Amino acid sequence: MRTLNTRKTLLVIIVIAAAAAFWYSGGKKEAKASQYKTRTIERGDIIQTISANGTLTPVILVNVGTQVSGTVAKLHADYNDHVEINQVLAELDPALLRAQLQQSKANLFSAQTAAKIAESKLKRQRLLREKDFISPEALEIAEQEAEAARAQVVVSKAQVDRDQANLNYSVIRSPISGVVIARDVDIGQTVAANFQTPTLFQIAQDLRQMQVNISVAEADIGQLHIDQLINFTVDAFQQRKFAGKVKQIRLNPTIQENVVTYNVVAMVDNDDGALLPGMTANINFIVMQKNDILRVSNAALRYQPKDAEPGESAKTARAPNQATLYLLSQDRPESVHVTTGITDGNYTEITGGEIKPGDKVIISEVADKKESDSKFKLRVF
Repeated sequence: MRTLNTRKTLLVIIVIAAAAAFWYSGGKKEAKASQYKTRTIERGDIIQTISANGTLTPVILVNVGTQVSGTVAKLHADYNDHVEINQVLAELDPALLRAQLQQSKANLFSAQTAAKIAESKLKRQRLLREKDFISPEALEIAEQEAEAARAQVVVSKAQVDRDQANLNYSVIRSPISGVVIARDVDIGQTVAANFQTPTLFQIAQDLRQMQVNISVAEADIGQLHIDQLINFTVDAFQQRKFAGKVKQIRLNPTIQENVVTYNVVAMVDNDDGALLPGMTANINFIVMQKNDILRVSNAALRYQPKDAEPGESAKTARAPNQATLYLLSQDRPESVHVTTGITDGNYTEITGGEIKPGDKVIISEVADKKESDSKFKLRVF
């Protein structure tokens, strides 16, 4: 009986030990097989871009102001109104301007009367001088008085014209046909044009054509040119892509805290009116595009084995457009030197090297956790 129990005990121990050994070895193989993460070399498209931010503005935006001071008496236009050229937008109270015009007209009438009197006096003085009844000096004085009276008439006429123009300026008219995008005054508000022209309205000529003012870093400005294509999105329509072309690269730099940027203007079609003035555009300049080329994930270019030679990566980095990839061969990394081309930040073009579509390149190593877990479970037994 004791012998039978002993045999059963030994059999159980042997089965447990065999199962543990099998499970332990299987865990090591699985860990070894999954030690590396790989990606497959494939063919595809790469679009090299430059990212920047910009602001949408109308192509022609006119600030409508007033050249005279006064109180706003009437408003004939509001936000989003379509206006035509010379259409009345607002009227200022013309009472003071009319009074000034009447005063100037009265001064002109007085100057004209004084000029007639001076002319009559000059005629009499000439007749008296012909008969030698007065001295030459008296005649000269009469001529000077007549000349001064005629000059005063000219001055008075100019004053009338100026006051008439000021009265006309009290009626604010649209200089262009377009859409009112801003109104900065209300009825009863006083506007003063003594030192600078106050802005009453902002009118965009045509919102079907917009422009984007883009700030580009000096490191990227050399890759841009006129008629270059751009793609951009706005926060209001994040799933929609808009397209445009570079119209102008302005030479005047902007320097803030030793950071140099240049203003680039791009033209955008806005036939459906989705784009509004002031929207922020997230822009990608298309620098270069290649289709159906051999490409590799950028993670594979950054990967470096733990047991790699210290000088290998530095040697590769010194060569322009050269990189080292590691293929998975018999569960071990095998280095392959390749020549690279353009990149879009996620993928890089492969232009040369012993590599072909379908090859698996290593992008990272996986921490071996299963082996430590298996050891812990063996201690439980």
